Amino acid sequence: MMWYFLMSDAFTFGAFLISYGTIRFSQNFWPNPNEVFNAFPLAGHANLPLAFVSLMTFILIMSSVTMVLAVHEGHHGNKKGVVKWLAWTIVGGLAFLACQAWEWTHLITGEHAILSGNAIDVIGQTTTVNPWGPAVHDATKVTAALQNTPHDVLVTLAHGQHHERSMAELTAMNADQLKGMINSAELHVREAGPVAFGGYFYAITGFHGFHVSSGVVINIVMLLMAQRGVFEKRGHYLMIEKAGLYWHFVDLVWVFVFLCFYLI
Repeated sequence: MMWYFLMSDAFTFGAFLISYGTIRFSQNFWPNPNEVFNAFPLAGHANLPLAFVSLMTFILIMSSVTMVLAVHEGHHGNKKGVVKWLAWTIVGGLAFLACQAWEWTHLITGEHAILSGNAIDVIGQTTTVNPWGPAVHDATKVTAALQNTPHDVLVTLAHGQHHERSMAELTAMNADQLKGMINSAELHVREAGPVAFGGYFYAITGFHGFHVSSGVVINIVMLLMAQRGVFEKRGHYLMIEKAGLYWHFVDLVWVFVFLCFYLI
C-alpha cells in the first residue's frame, strides 16, 4: 500500500512540475535563479548564487542517509541504533524546514526596486507580484521615475544605500534631500516579472514542505514506538522500513524540484 501511495503522489508532483514547465517555456522572460536565490543567512549582501539551497539539499540528502542507517539497524533488531538514527533523521527534517522558512521569509519580505508605471516601487516576491523581471538599463528612465516616487519608497531606497542612517532620520527628510542621497545607478531597477513564478514556486515547494513535515511527524511516531519497545514485541521493525520509503520519496522529489526551480 505504501508503494501505491507513493506512485499516486509521484503523479501529483509530476503534474505540478509539467504544468510549471509548460507555463515557464511559454513565457518570453523568466527570472534567473542565480539572481533570485543568491542570499545566505548572516552573509549580508554577499552574492552567493544557489549556496543556501545547496545547503538545504545537502541536509535533506544526509537525512536520507540516516534513515537508511535506521532501517539497517531495524533489520538487525538494534533498538538503540534505530532510535539514534531516527532522531538524527528528524533533526535533518526540522533543519530543512527551518531553512525553507528562512528562504520564504527572505523572498517575501525582500525589498527590490521595480518600475511601476512612471514611478519606482519596492516589493518582495509574493504570489501576486514578481520583482524579478528584466533589468531596466535606461538611466534616464530610472531618474525620471525617481522624481515621481512616493516619499516612503524614497526612504526605503535611501536606507538601502545608507545603512548608517536610521529610518527615523531618513523619514524626517524631504523628498528632494532623499533623491539627492540615492544613486540611481546602484538601484538595480527591474520591471515586474511573470506573476506565475511566485505562484508555482510557493505552491510546489510548499507542497513538498508539507510532505517533509508529514515525514517528520511519522518519524517522531516511529521513534516513540521504538523507544517504548513496540517493535521489539512484534519481533520486527517493518514499520521503520515503510516510513523510510516515504522519506526517501520526499528526498527524491526534492531533487526534481531543485532541478526545475533552482538549476534550469
